[in-house]
Amino acid sequence: MLRRLHKDQPAAFAFTPANLAWARGQISKYPEGRQASAIIPLLWRAQEQEGWLSRPAIEHVADMLGMAYIRALEVATFYFMFQLQPVGSVAHVQICGTTSCMICGAEDLVAVAKELIAKTPHTLSADGKFSWEEVECMGACANAPMAQIGKDYYEDLTPEKLRELIGRFSRGEVPVPGPQNGRYASEPAGGLTSLREFEPGRKQYNASVQAAVDLADTVKRIDGTEVPLTTPWLGSSLGKPAAVTPASGRPAEPKPGAGAVADATGATVQEAKASSRGKPASDGNAPNATPLATPQAKASGQAGGIRPASLAAPRDGKADDLKLIVGIGPKLEALCNRLGFFHFDQIANWTEAEVAWVDENLEGFKGRVTRDKWVVQARILAAGGSVAEAEAAAKA
Repeated sequence: MLRRLHKDQPAAFAFTPANLAWARGQISKYPEGRQASAIIPLLWRAQEQEGWLSRPAIEHVADMLGMAYIRALEVATFYFMFQLQPVGSVAHVQICGTTSCMICGAEDLVAVAKELIAKTPHTLSADGKFSWEEVECMGACANAPMAQIGKDYYEDLTPEKLRELIGRFSRGEVPVPGPQNGRYASEPAGGLTSLREFEPGRKQYNASVQAAVDLADTVKRIDGTEVPLTTPWLGSSLGKPAAVTPASGRPAEPKPGAGAVADATGATVQEAKASSRGKPASDGNAPNATPLATPQAKASGQAGGIRPASLAAPRDGKADDLKLIVGIGPKLEALCNRLGFFHFDQIANWTEAEVAWVDENLEGFKGRVTRDKWVVQARILAAGGSVAEAEAAAKA
């Protein structure tokens, strides 16, 4: 495979402060004169930071390690884990095309990628969310055919399963990786026929998948500063990745510290479960409730209200047309979606404190919720009322 640097390159590259500290830590693992041994982890972190590996990034890493540029370039072009051109903002799909996967249907998976993403590999999809390529063996032959999406293996695929996965990623979900046909690992499809005594007490997922779920870090890395490098699947520029969801489409049970989203004030909230229908919890102790502001914060005027429960993606992949609410145009609708608000019934259930939070956090449109009576309109529309009735209520 011929691997060349992309024709369009950024002017420069520099690690973020957090990534720079991490990179220096990696270099310190090696004795003086052997710093070049850190080349692969540093290139990988550079790629995670900007999404792909640019020439300035390769040269920056080479400078840090005292290496000739050509030596760093040799490493970057040798391993297909390094992407030398822009990739999809949500995920890059690597489909294994070697013997076992080819025999088991990899060509059908490639056909799906050509249909849903782009006709040619290393080409961005029309919406910029995805890219794909066919790669050599990734060592999961017992679970063929398979693909690596982001950082993790999605195994035992069929064209229908891959189509479903791409759709779910596009809607903002992060499906649980691993076997997609119900297998725990690579045991026979009909279940274990021996060594059954090892089954009791096992964790919910196999070791690789369990690590992905526990870390909630499957597609892209979150910078150590708690500011995400990219989190397009969240529909927001805030916080950590959405919790991964199993093949059933229901969110995984939140782990301590996982699946949290930082709001604009820096507070941390849990993403609303799909089963909550987007309604805010009644108090700060309920699951997925937004933490209530402390009395001290309220008294000091720093609370800014209470953030309503939000969703990582619209329910069933279909958002309500929020532009039917008088006062919401395309820009405001996009902003609401980024904040996790997709449905009339979410807005209809906002409390006074929650309205205050949204009013304060509508960048460039502060106060619009109150001014245009969004809650009143949303209640009418959520109940099946007409746009005319909602408009009349807004003017009342």
